[in-house]
Amino acid sequence: MGEATAGALREPAVRGLSILGATGSVGSTTLRVADRFPDRFRVLALAAGRATERFAALVERYRPEAAALGREDEAAVFSREYGARFPGVRVLGGPEGLEEAAAWPGAEVVMSAIVGAAGLRPTLAALRAGRTVGLANKESLVAAGSLMTRAAADAGATLIPVDSEHAAIFQCLAGRGGFGAEADEGDRPLRLWLTASGGPFREATPEEMAEATPEQALAHPTWAMGPKITVDSATMMNKGLETIEARWLFGAEPAAIRVVVHPESVVHSLVEFADGSFLAQLGVTDMQIPVQYALTWPERLPTGLAPLPLDRAFALRFSPPDPARFPALRLAREALEAGGDAPTVLNAANEVAVEGFLGGRLRFPDIPAVVEETLAAHAPTEPTGLDAVAEADARARRRAAEAAARRAAAPALAR
Repeated sequence: MGEATAGALREPAVRGLSILGATGSVGSTTLRVADRFPDRFRVLALAAGRATERFAALVERYRPEAAALGREDEAAVFSREYGARFPGVRVLGGPEGLEEAAAWPGAEVVMSAIVGAAGLRPTLAALRAGRTVGLANKESLVAAGSLMTRAAADAGATLIPVDSEHAAIFQCLAGRGGFGAEADEGDRPLRLWLTASGGPFREATPEEMAEATPEQALAHPTWAMGPKITVDSATMMNKGLETIEARWLFGAEPAAIRVVVHPESVVHSLVEFADGSFLAQLGVTDMQIPVQYALTWPERLPTGLAPLPLDRAFALRFSPPDPARFPALRLAREALEAGGDAPTVLNAANEVAVEGFLGGRLRFPDIPAVVEETLAAHAPTEPTGLDAVAEADARARRRAAEAAARRAAAPALAR
């Protein structure tokens, strides 16, 4: 047998996989992809926030080497109530346990899908360990973009975005130097265009938005996502956070990052070049595509999904977002331009406000109002490390909680 033939028949290498946020939407999708390619992936570590039966079932099914819970007490409960079902699996607890799972030996690929600020330290641990990190935890770059990208560069780690919009830009820029000085000037992008569905309130009146319920906000027209990110889509804060992410992922200045409303969610984002050309990535609205691409990059493998029906007529619409209807976009851009830890404050205040809305304590318009009040009370400083980021995050949460409490106590007409 010739050397070329032997190489063609060689089995693909099995890559170790650590999944942070295994019980969430992206984590579940990651496990589906791993199931599709059992000859390519071996689940070595799983992490979740709570000691639930669902997480126990995943550990029992995949038999990873490590199972991590975000809190020490949850890890103790998990070991006590479920540990007998999977002897030999090491149970880790607390922030240190999540970091250990993120840098688990042999886990070449880490899916960072823990929601919120809790995902910062494990994501940083994975980057410092030089892993390929599929990034679904947007807070990592929003709250600590400079720290994350510096750690990736120092350790030779690879950051692959999982958000459909950034995954689209990542693919459109494949083989190009991006906005950096190393890029060929003639092939350097001019602008990045993040597409937005507009969410469930794209055409709602101010009166309708003022009375919007959590159930209405969670009724996303095109994507199936977790509750927090779905509310972010309804306020369009998700596009604001993605604008900040894009700045760190692709080295683009704020003015070069735009948002455009595209209700069909077929074009997942675009890159504009100086000659007037646009490159776009199109696909069906299923997170399996960006998740699988992050895991198998630079290869493209079949997903089993039905392709876009290009043999049938359908329309693609684009329009600018309404700044009056969606003030969260302005707030995010202001935080990005302010720099330092202002995006950290933006993110923390938004998490508090969204939680208040989902809990029935705040109205829908109170979400950006709480964020704006919290940002106005903050003087940005440059964070020196994750401890400084955590301090800014904690202060912002306290201020946001106070602002939310005032709004919850005020009569509706006074808000």
